[in-house]
Amino acid sequence: MLCDICKKNEATVHITKIVNGAKQDINLCEKCAMEHGELSFVPQIDFVSPFSFQNILSGIMNYMNNTSTTQDDFDITCKNCGTSYREFKKTGLVGCSECYDNFSSILQPIIKRVQANLEHTGKIPKRAGKNIIERRNLLKLKQDLQKAITLEEYEKAAEIRDKIKNLQNNSDNKEEGE
Repeated sequence: MLCDICKKNEATVHITKIVNGAKQDINLCEKCAMEHGELSFVPQIDFVSPFSFQNILSGIMNYMNNTSTTQDDFDITCKNCGTSYREFKKTGLVGCSECYDNFSSILQPIIKRVQANLEHTGKIPKRAGKNIIERRNLLKLKQDLQKAITLEEYEKAAEIRDKIKNLQNNSDNKEEGE
């Protein structure tokens, strides 16, 4: 897209102005933007937004751990990669997958508060993911069955058992038909 003023250079600055309810889009090259006074910026400024993910995460951690974080928590280090809790808190980035285990006592309450659940389920494609969904449902039903048996809720356990059998029979019939 060419600059709206010089019509020569590539537009790298895109400005949307709303004045008295009227929207105006302007596309300018860097030279025209500086000359026209639309932007008063110095090139190559290292502008760090206060709203980066790391800053937001660190703020949440400060809020959540204000009373519960001890000096010992700051000394925790990942046994695998050497990332310290202080580094993690500063950058918002863990060093490896084992950091989640090493910092779990601090991270789990925060993740649970932010996401409402510790387990990420994600999205599954409808066509290709049918088997995955069925397996998850079956696994959950088996867990529910064990819980019902433990709590001696035998009627509920029988209902769950029947659901499990139906799911298994349906999946067996699908495999035979393929």
